[in-house]
Amino acid sequence: MQWRNTTEGYGWVAIGLHWLIAVGVLGLFGLGLWMVELTYYDDWYNRAPTLHKGFGILVLALTLARLLWRWANPAPLPEGRPVERRLGPIVHRAMLALLVAVLVAGYLISTAEGRPVDVFGWFQVPATLHGVEGQEDIAGWLHRWLSYALIGLVALHAAAALKHHFLDRDRTLLRMLRPGNPERPNR
Repeated sequence: MQWRNTTEGYGWVAIGLHWLIAVGVLGLFGLGLWMVELTYYDDWYNRAPTLHKGFGILVLALTLARLLWRWANPAPLPEGRPVERRLGPIVHRAMLALLVAVLVAGYLISTAEGRPVDVFGWFQVPATLHGVEGQEDIAGWLHRWLSYALIGLVALHAAAALKHHFLDRDRTLLRMLRPGNPERPNR
């Protein structure tokens, strides 16, 4: 079983972290859009933000693990045209930076009044920065608009993966689905 990346493909750890974070980001975005429309009298008015915060902290932990893994275990060489090989890493870094910024902004919203973030009763993340004038509003504005920017880059990323798979017929998408050096069938 191949856990580590090679120059040709990703290992199981990178693949697993990628897809867990992807599901988490899409789920958090959908939950966030839904929960801001809830009214005070809705049954989910208090539960949805609690879920959003808990899953947000878990996605932050997975993202930090992914960054550490990436630092200790470099990604495979990119495929595609020269311009795609240059732009791909830039878009990946931008997505990761936006993701961290969105998650930190969410944390700053949640801890603006000095209360820790409870993660499903498992543990709490303490409020380290709080009491800043307008912190909740500023962090809320950033959280919202950075989330939209992140989802835009995620859509671009997904479209590029599908383009590589269906039009270019290279291994780019296959490398994120199974470890090693997947061969492209019917090439």
